Amino acid sequence: MDKNALTLYAVTDRAWTDDLCRDVEAAIRGGATFVQIREKELGCDEFLAEAKRIVAICRAHGVPCVINDNVDVAIASGADGVHVGQEDLEAGLARERLGPGKIIGVSAHNEEEARRAEAAGADYIGSGAAFATSTKENASPIGPEGLRSVVEAVDIPVVAIGGITRENISELDGLGLAGVAVVSALFAQPDVEAAARELLPLCEKLAEK
Repeated sequence: MDKNALTLYAVTDRAWTDDLCRDVEAAIRGGATFVQIREKELGCDEFLAEAKRIVAICRAHGVPCVINDNVDVAIASGADGVHVGQEDLEAGLARERLGPGKIIGVSAHNEEEARRAEAAGADYIGSGAAFATSTKENASPIGPEGLRSVVEAVDIPVVAIGGITRENISELDGLGLAGVAVVSALFAQPDVEAAARELLPLCEKLAEK
């Protein structure tokens, strides 16, 4: 996959919004280059209906969109792929179900998990938590050096996730990351489009060789 698509990776969270479709579109207008739809509470039918709407928005703007964990929703919604965690469907099995043309991202917290995901056919790694985060309560930070070791362990792009803000993102410069994935740094902000516009140049600087 094109690693440039991962520069500013938006992960949805409905906890901060009353209109997720509106805010996803605002994030894209501000510069988000990739969208992951993450829903832990919605039933399958509601999730699918929402996913179809957001996939259509992303497609209209030429931005890739993947579904967190749920391969069935990814297939039915026409999403570009899935992102799976270590406790979810293994990347190789996800590839079997989705086929060769879809994107598969895998969460990895260390070199071993990253290598295993790459060998199973992952297209990119989401690694972290980069910093302490309230989004995932059990995610222990691996910090910049932990991220560097993951980047150096694989040949596929790596995106940092977890507790990343406008204030601390510069601590990730020079690690070889393709970009960063953010949740609250976008969707908890009063102006999502403005937040994305401020984050994008910082992400571009981080992703420079």
